Amino acid sequence: MTPPWSGLWSHEVRDQRRPEGLCPSATMEQAAPTGKLVQITVTDGYDLKCFKADTPVTFIRAEFNQVVLGDSSKMTVSPERTAKYNFTSSFELNPEGGITLDDLAHKPVFLTVTEVLPKEKKQKEEKTLMLGQAVVDLLPLVEGESSFEMMVPLHPVPGSPLEPLQSSVKQCSLQVKVSVAEPLLTAAQISGGNLLRVTLEAAYSVPESFIPVGPVQNYMVGLQVPSVGEKDRPIFFKNGTLKLGGEREPVPRPKKWPIANIVAPGANNIPDAFIVGGPYEEEEGELNHAEDREFRNQSECIKKRIIWDLESRHYLDPTAVVSFQKRIADCRLWPVEITRVPLIAVPKGKTARFDKAEDENQLSFHGVAYVNMVPLLYPGVKRIRGAFHVYPYLDSVVYEKTKCLFSLFRDSGHHLIQNNRIGGINSPLSKPVASKNLKEDKIQASSIKSQSSDTPLETEPPLNHNLEGQQYVDAGTYIVLEIQLNKALVPKRLPEELARRVKEMIPPRPPLTRRTGGAQKAVSDYHMQIKNISRAILDEYYRMFGKQVAKLGGDMDSEALEEQKCQLNFELNCSGKYFAFKEQLKHAVVKIVREKYLKTTSFESQEELQTFISELYVFLVDQMHVVLNQTMPDDVQGAASTIYTSSDQLRFFAFEAEVNENFEMAAVYYEERLVREPQNLEHWLDYGTFCLLTEDNIKAQECFRKALSLNQYHIHSLLLCGVMAVLMENYEQAEIFFEDATCLEPTNVVAWTLLGLYYEIQNNDIRMEMAFHEAFKQLQALILQAQITKEKSTGTVEYVEEGGRIESSLGPWGITSGSTTAIKVEAPADPTVNQKPSNVFAKEIPAKREASKCQDSSTFLHPTPYGVSQTPTTIFMETIRFLMKVNAMQYVHRVLAHELLCPQGGPSCEYYLVLAHTHLFKKDFAKAEEYLQQAAQMDYLNPNVWGVKGHLYFLSGNHAEAKACYERTISFIVDASEMHFIFLRLGHIYLEEKQYEKAKKTYLQACKRSPSCLTWLGLGIACYRLEEITEAEDALSEANALNNYNAEVWAYLALVSLKAGRQLEAEQAYKYTVKLKLKDEALLAEIHMLQETVGFGNPSF
Repeated sequence: MTPPWSGLWSHEVRDQRRPEGLCPSATMEQAAPTGKLVQITVTDGYDLKCFKADTPVTFIRAEFNQVVLGDSSKMTVSPERTAKYNFTSSFELNPEGGITLDDLAHKPVFLTVTEVLPKEKKQKEEKTLMLGQAVVDLLPLVEGESSFEMMVPLHPVPGSPLEPLQSSVKQCSLQVKVSVAEPLLTAAQISGGNLLRVTLEAAYSVPESFIPVGPVQNYMVGLQVPSVGEKDRPIFFKNGTLKLGGEREPVPRPKKWPIANIVAPGANNIPDAFIVGGPYEEEEGELNHAEDREFRNQSECIKKRIIWDLESRHYLDPTAVVSFQKRIADCRLWPVEITRVPLIAVPKGKTARFDKAEDENQLSFHGVAYVNMVPLLYPGVKRIRGAFHVYPYLDSVVYEKTKCLFSLFRDSGHHLIQNNRIGGINSPLSKPVASKNLKEDKIQASSIKSQSSDTPLETEPPLNHNLEGQQYVDAGTYIVLEIQLNKALVPKRLPEELARRVKEMIPPRPPLTRRTGGAQKAVSDYHMQIKNISRAILDEYYRMFGKQVAKLGGDMDSEALEEQKCQLNFELNCSGKYFAFKEQLKHAVVKIVREKYLKTTSFESQEELQTFISELYVFLVDQMHVVLNQTMPDDVQGAASTIYTSSDQLRFFAFEAEVNENFEMAAVYYEERLVREPQNLEHWLDYGTFCLLTEDNIKAQECFRKALSLNQYHIHSLLLCGVMAVLMENYEQAEIFFEDATCLEPTNVVAWTLLGLYYEIQNNDIRMEMAFHEAFKQLQALILQAQITKEKSTGTVEYVEEGGRIESSLGPWGITSGSTTAIKVEAPADPTVNQKPSNVFAKEIPAKREASKCQDSSTFLHPTPYGVSQTPTTIFMETIRFLMKVNAMQYVHRVLAHELLCPQGGPSCEYYLVLAHTHLFKKDFAKAEEYLQQAAQMDYLNPNVWGVKGHLYFLSGNHAEAKACYERTISFIVDASEMHFIFLRLGHIYLEEKQYEKAKKTYLQACKRSPSCLTWLGLGIACYRLEEITEAEDALSEANALNNYNAEVWAYLALVSLKAGRQLEAEQAYKYTVKLKLKDEALLAEIHMLQETVGFGNPSF
């Protein structure tokens, strides 16, 4: 039985019941004549089962807001167990006083079906028995509807003959219609208003002092939300049920109305509203990390908990929505208070005396949870759900974190505690909104304390003053809370809109369709006719001279051939075949004139006609020779073989030229790829990254936009267009590109991180946190999936490795629990030097943001390989790898600053390697060496460290140290990331030191791994110096086939030809050596000396 005082501490406004005969609508019309009438009509009842078997009589009572709206007429239930009530009740809606839209949102209409038993002898009044209750949810009216019909189930009360709700049994139900004369909301209210749902599920791992025996306790949770204008409305969840644990709460389970005194147990459940739970990692709270899983499993299965499962719904008008947004942006954290109050009944007829000190002690175990509401300001976010730690309620801490001076339970609950003791008087509860005087008094007291001492609020009680509240911390108590809106506070751009904006900026350029009747088709037809005619002429030739040819074979002289030719021409002319062949070619030639030369009108002069005929004749003869050579190849002189270089080879050669700073040759390779496949967007992206390396930002932007025009759904193209838009300070376009990338691929970590960096530049802290948070979630999911896949392959599945744990005090972005500071980074990328970059990413940020920058999105989960070392993975390091790959050095320094200040990132071997690379790019060898020393200290066995150190010494001219570093690098079991250039430069050093055998072995390894012109050239030089002329010639020939514009290759080919005594080849090789302007004067002098020795090779002698 529900105690009579259980209705206390509720936020509902409850009026005393009226007598049954009183018309509620008439009373409300007097109080609020301008209100709108809400009518509830019950037409029929179905499958009713009553106590009396024959002709039972029933009636319906309608209640709303603890007020009886009226009773229906007494109706007889038919043998088919149906009844026609046609009962209409109503109440007035008056937002200015009385029933408001907020009441409609969270209070249902209760329809109670009661059976009237026949009078017995000597019985003055009829006896009635309650059968069940139905619940009518009025939420559709708050959503803008003017009428709706529904079939509501009738929930049986204990002891009722109605069947309990089961899927296999036909349920008893009522047909209900709800209507208003006109919609309760205007168009402006519908578009600007919102509906807030707050669901309190449970408090887990509660203190051990919470025991089910002893005085009955009322466990309550409360928070405030904006109501009308800037006023606040308190939300209370009362009468939590203390459970000892032992099993997990089932999911899904129904949400319940936050209303007491509901007679039928099934009527407590809100229709079509369920708690479904979900993975911890997808929650927005504080206990959503991998290492929290074990604690939460124990707390939600074994330990004590308090269960509410209540949902409270509230309508927010447009003004309240704006106030809600502003409050979240200003305060960020929302205080949710928890307490317990003993339920003590005072015997009737006795008075109660109240002692002030005793009264204050009634508010026990006063705690508070800090709910981060900022995700509700993320674009498109309508729901947050998570677990939040409970801390002791201390005024100074609560004010520091939430800027809130008002306690729901302490500052508004004094008279309620008295009512609780008196015996549960169900008096109306006014909305406990803090008065201005109360707030002013607290602010004034706070300021006085601050002025009277150097340490503000020094007279505040110590942290352990709230000893009962401290038990929440000791027990690890947390509450699970869900806050949901019907519409997102910040709308998110639709993917269709983003795609449309991208198309407006960069129109798609699909490849042109081939015309079937174009110039190529005309030339192809001409080729076909030439082939047919040539076959016909050959057939005629073999008909006339076949026997003679077979008899003489290859011994036929030129005079005989000329004689046969004359006879063949005579035969073709006499027989008319020559004229037929001309007519056969005529149509194909006409098509060439029209399609290829676009000549469709008469010529203006005879000279123009003759010129065109000459040009056409040359073209036709050339095409005839092409076809004849393809049809009848020359068996004597074979065509020169050519080595076809693939697109991947060209990309590799271009990268090789980049590293060697031969940018002119690199551009040639990139342009060659574009000429071959102009519709391949990867070629445009590669050329654009090359232009970024050479700091040609305009051309790089053109390349990236060209790639995007070929495929507007390509993520890398969108990201690079966004990067270039930021570099060019076109921020509006940058946001479109980054947002479109996140919409097209929501799991892309780099896309979310770049979007967060963009919002940081715009000083939009909330959206920056949103983007970094989403990036962290996606990285977490990817690494977890990779780990599970790996563990499944090995046959063992564990959820978290020791090396991948996260600090338990960190939130999902790395925020310390309870922190309210915006997470933003602006620090030098170098940990020892304050740089001032000249680009747009060097904007200064106020010092107040420096304290907690970038703790947010750097948290790593599991080790992932980079090179050979197992390094923590952060969203920033993932982004750095992408930016380094595309040569976006200006962006790299900003992301390095984030990585440096992140507690789970910070200086690492990979971090210092990236810094060293950026300084090598700027030729700042001193700083690069400094960072490489620090990288070596952190991971001495990393081959990448030694490889980059070798490059540093090689570029700075210290070839002895470079050789030592390169030799150490290739001695590791695992290769470094740039072995090709390590082999190239080590071989070059060996050649300089005349260690030709070592040079030969080194270049051979390079040729096996990744052959290029330079690797074959190095091998050819080593073989030549070892007097292995044949091997040297083979290697140099391979080098020349891959790149015949290398003057050094031609120079060594000249030396090899001179050594071999081949004069013609020596002269040709020397000619190209001079033509390509060989820069090595010593090598040129060596050629001249050998030419003088052998006496040939230089035609100018």
